[in-house]
Amino acid sequence: MPSRRTALSLLTGTGAALALGVTAAHAGTAVPRPFGRYGSPARRPDPRTLYVDAHGRGDHTDVQSAVDAVTGPGHTLVIAPGVYRATVLIGPAHEGLTLIGASGDARHTVLVYDNAAGTPRPDGSGTLGTSGSASVTVRAAGFTARDLTFANDWLRSDNPEYTGTQAVAIKVQGDRSAFYGCRFLGHQDTLYADSLAVTAFARQYYRDCFVEGDVDFVFGRATAVFDHCHFRALARTDLDSAPYGYVFAPSTAGAHPYGFLVLRSRVTSTAPDAYYKLARPWVPSSDLTARPMLTVRDSRLGPGIDAKEPYATMSAGFPWQEQRFAEHRNTGPGARVTVPANRPQLSAAEARAHTPARWLGAGNPHLPSTWEMRVVDGGRGLPGQPA
Repeated sequence: MPSRRTALSLLTGTGAALALGVTAAHAGTAVPRPFGRYGSPARRPDPRTLYVDAHGRGDHTDVQSAVDAVTGPGHTLVIAPGVYRATVLIGPAHEGLTLIGASGDARHTVLVYDNAAGTPRPDGSGTLGTSGSASVTVRAAGFTARDLTFANDWLRSDNPEYTGTQAVAIKVQGDRSAFYGCRFLGHQDTLYADSLAVTAFARQYYRDCFVEGDVDFVFGRATAVFDHCHFRALARTDLDSAPYGYVFAPSTAGAHPYGFLVLRSRVTSTAPDAYYKLARPWVPSSDLTARPMLTVRDSRLGPGIDAKEPYATMSAGFPWQEQRFAEHRNTGPGARVTVPANRPQLSAAEARAHTPARWLGAGNPHLPSTWEMRVVDGGRGLPGQPA
């Protein structure tokens, strides 16, 4: 099978369909009714809806030009199937922006680029760094994405001289962000769930999403809920022993009451059994007061997770045992409690505080009703849910 980068570059043939998950009917091929049930420039439901199509049948042929054309809050960009190779920046002025993959299948519409932290800046002033490597950066509040793939196809094997191997698919910093049916593809640091500042809260909701990678591939400071999501840890050819990597690396600010909540989800792996840690805490040098927080509950952990020692320490002086890590009612080989001291468990009473509604603030009259409905629905039916 060709590498993800090769497949994304070729955009055609069965190799792309296999590695990318793009069906042959949509891989670089024009399709009838490119915007599906979402109208078209000739049948626009309202003036705040714009259409993106690489083949020229929309208002714009690339995503960034469509974003730049938006003025004021509450716009929608409908994106036709295809692979859009460019970086995208969605700034604070684009509050309430929604991006929709027109086919309804995230595999058909891919936003991708191939920068890494070690990629030289064009002006020669150094390297891009982790944040600068992001294929897509979202700083706007109230951002929503549906049925899209966000990817970074930079590969270590192509750049053995790089020491900065972080390669972010998307960095999300805005408050009240929501993703439905999206895919996030990369290797190290795939999904950066962050905030605009240490003192800023950024609540994010991910529902029915797929994330894959190897090292710290879901990380950051945000208060983020992952509901009915699938996390896949990848095999590696550059290492011959465990661990290959870590699924989660939260960096929750010490003053923030909530970090990452993973529920009704699953963790699988293409690596050998027990070659992955579930998480390690990230205490960045920019915020040494951080107290990373992660709760994984009502989820299935596959055999790729090291059940005996599922957590690791990233930095000396900040052991994982002193952070806010907990589990509740998980199942699967990777969830077996063989060493109780290594698997902190919530009681039923404690679990009542670990729900989407509590973490994301449903019922708050200052939140838009659409956000509140997302959060309330996300917490429905959980054991121990507050009345």
